[in-house]
Amino acid sequence: MHSTRDHGRIWTRAERRILSRLKSPLDIQEWLNSIRYSSDEFLRSARTVMRDRIGHCCDGAFFAAAALRHLGHPPLLVDLRAVRDDDHVLAVFRRRGFWGAVAKSNFVGLRYREPIFRTLRELVLSYFEDYFNEHGEKTLRSYSVPVDLSRWDRLEWMTRDENLEEVSSRLDTARHIPVLSQRQIDELAAVDARSLKAGMVGTVKAGLYKG
Repeated sequence: MHSTRDHGRIWTRAERRILSRLKSPLDIQEWLNSIRYSSDEFLRSARTVMRDRIGHCCDGAFFAAAALRHLGHPPLLVDLRAVRDDDHVLAVFRRRGFWGAVAKSNFVGLRYREPIFRTLRELVLSYFEDYFNEHGEKTLRSYSVPVDLSRWDRLEWMTRDENLEEVSSRLDTARHIPVLSQRQIDELAAVDARSLKAGMVGTVKAGLYKG
């Protein structure tokens, strides 16, 4: 785990108060659940998310990575890539060797995962059935290797918005690993109506995939 000593100095007193209350990955997830979902494409740093209490999945991942780092975890992001749907970004962590995740999402089933998964692939596949668009298509196709955001500390990704496009592009160009064969894709069933309705409870319509 990474020391938080050098990074703690960057936060304001108000920001430290927020972070000090988040004593576990689940606390981070619950804080993310409490803020509004954003339907815009503007990228927000953890500082801006805390100030404005709003964010979409990428904003939430930046915040969660910073908050996990405050707890001593490396700030790792994994990009989930989809077809006919938006990509999704997870802040991942390990506890006693098992993977878990924190995430902000417009969909109910694409948020927190307990640290119970032996491999990153197991973790990613736990999102598969809940990863669908409003037409009921299961859309998840690949995931990236974990990207350690500490590599871009010079861009001040935790506190400044203006360089986040560069960080996001590095995530997008990371090596991605397919989760399905073409035959499996061809044989996928549609999401049933009840699951579709349940998965979209509370969605912000403006934030749905626009094609």
